[in-house]
Amino acid sequence: MSSFRDKIVLGRTGLEVGRLGVASSYGVPASALEAAFEQGVNYFYWGSRRTDEMGEAIRTLAKKDRQGLVVCVQSYARMGFWLKRSVERALRSLGIDYADVLLLGWYNDHPPPRIMDAATELVAGGKVRHIALSGHRRTLFPSLLDDQRIGLWQVRYNAVHRGAEREVFASLDGLDVGKRPGVITYTTTRWGHLVDPKRTPPGETTPTGSDCYRFAMSHPHVDVVMSGPANAEQMREALRALELGPMSDDELARMRRIGDGIYGKDRTSGVRD
Repeated sequence: MSSFRDKIVLGRTGLEVGRLGVASSYGVPASALEAAFEQGVNYFYWGSRRTDEMGEAIRTLAKKDRQGLVVCVQSYARMGFWLKRSVERALRSLGIDYADVLLLGWYNDHPPPRIMDAATELVAGGKVRHIALSGHRRTLFPSLLDDQRIGLWQVRYNAVHRGAEREVFASLDGLDVGKRPGVITYTTTRWGHLVDPKRTPPGETTPTGSDCYRFAMSHPHVDVVMSGPANAEQMREALRALELGPMSDDELARMRRIGDGIYGKDRTSGVRD
C-alpha cells in the first residue's frame, strides 16, 4: 500500500485528492485548515452545518489554488428546485463558480428522478462537476455501481461498524479505479467512542484519532476518510495519520478487537449499523 501522503485518483471522477478530508461542521479554525491544505488535505466538505471558519478557508484557498482544491457541497433537498437553489446559495457563499462534488445527502433508496434530473442539470450547466451520494442502507450502494451519473459513494465505516467491508467494498473487488465510484468514509471515530477511555475494552490501549483514521485508510477500497476536527490540536492529530501511514496486520487486528468490544457493550450497536 502506498504512503498516505500520496494523492490518489478518486474513482471514475478523475479528481486528484489527498487521503484525508475535512468537514465544515465542527469549528476548526481557518488557519488550521489552510495549514492542512499545505500538507495535502484538499477535500473540503461543505456540509449541513457550515462554519464561518471553513467558509473563510475555502474562499482563501480558492483564490490561491482553485484547481488544487476539491470542494464538496452537500444538500438534503428533496425537490429539484430547492436542490438547485441550495447549490447556488452555497457557491455564492463560498465565492466560487462551481462545486467539484455535489453530495446528495441521506438516501436509503435510489434518488427519485426529480433529484437526479436536477443534479445532472447542475453538472451540464457547469455548477457541479460530479455527483456523490450518502446513505445508511449499505446494500443500496452496490445497486448503484452501473449508474455512471453517481461518481462517489459516501459510506459510514469505522472499527466498530465494519459492515461496509462485506456489503459495499466487496462489490468493488477486481474493478479498476477508473471504472468504479470513488469511496469516501465518515464517522471514523464512531462519534468519539473509539477514543473514549471509558469505552475501551479491558487490557487494550485507547486508540487515538490518528489510529481511527489510519484504520479506515488502510482498507484498499477506501479513497478518502473524512475528519471532523473541532480545533487545531484535533486537526494536527488527524494529520498524524498521514505521517504514520498504513497499519500493520497487528495494528488492524487490535483496532478490530477494540471495535468488537465496544460494539458488544453498546445496546444501540445494532440500530447504529
